[in-house]
Amino acid sequence: MLRIGIYGGAFAPIHKGHIEAAKAFMKQMWLDMLFIVPTGESPHKEMDKSATSEDRLEMCRIAFDGIEGIVISDTEIKREGKSYSIDTLRELSGDDRRLFMLCGTDMILTLDDWDGSDEIFKLCYPVYIRREQDSALDKVIIEKLAKYQHIYHKNVVKINAPVIEVSSSEIRRRLKAGEDTSEFMHPEVLEYIKKKGLYT
Repeated sequence: MLRIGIYGGAFAPIHKGHIEAAKAFMKQMWLDMLFIVPTGESPHKEMDKSATSEDRLEMCRIAFDGIEGIVISDTEIKREGKSYSIDTLRELSGDDRRLFMLCGTDMILTLDDWDGSDEIFKLCYPVYIRREQDSALDKVIIEKLAKYQHIYHKNVVKINAPVIEVSSSEIRRRLKAGEDTSEFMHPEVLEYIKKKGLYT
């Protein structure tokens, strides 16, 4: 039984927080393979148009180049319409594999409101990672995970990774303002952004 991870997101742009989360996900869940899945069209929020889908895909390829077991997937970008996780899970599911889906704090707290949430819990084991240190959310998360255990009979595991408190939106703001972002970015991704004139 293959252990397959799925890590989706806009990755606009991908930064060190994403990379560290992916590495921790692979290691702590003993994954045989991890699919990095850039979102095509988000159903939850307006996508930043400063870079094309192909740019975001290429930046992911650059960021994870040479890391064994990681596959950059264009399945959501190629799919027409809004990108729903349930469709990606259906596409990647199989009798020979067990799927694990990485969620951020906001995702794990709203997962039961997503399209096809019942099927999501049937097709995969959601796991979560926190990239913030808001102690006010501790109790909320514990209560939500207990609810998932009760309703879906799935134990949602936490992935531990170094907290890099920066968001893609903050990086876009800094890039537009001409500020230094090198401490948060893979150097070759930053070089690609500058070469293509993205997020200016």
